Amino acid sequence: MHVPDQPSCRAVNDVLSRIGDKWSVRVVMSLARGSKRFNELRREIDSISQRMLTRTLRALERDGLVDRTVTPTVPPRVDYALTSLGASLTGPVAMLGEWAMDNIGAIETARSQFDAAEADAC
Repeated sequence: MHVPDQPSCRAVNDVLSRIGDKWSVRVVMSLARGSKRFNELRREIDSISQRMLTRTLRALERDGLVDRTVTPTVPPRVDYALTSLGASLTGPVAMLGEWAMDNIGAIETARSQFDAAEADAC
């Protein structure tokens, strides 16, 4: 069995923290349906603030998952789309979402049992 070295683990943790945060996942899955303008994304993603959407898009762009295209019109048109790297992420994210939906009942049961045992221990 191969044991990853410390720098590799840090790199993987960095990538997982980016693609694992709830806003990044929601932006990626929204863009999986096609390119969108900023306000389209904001309307589609409930409860995300303008500031958080801006930060998330910038981080995804920096990581090479999202492409930002500016069309020089008045006012300028800015479109966001997944890169091929970003598109390759949609399958694993969708599978993880399906797993969560399939197992939410078992997770809620486990949480209730844990909480009850903790309350009894006090």
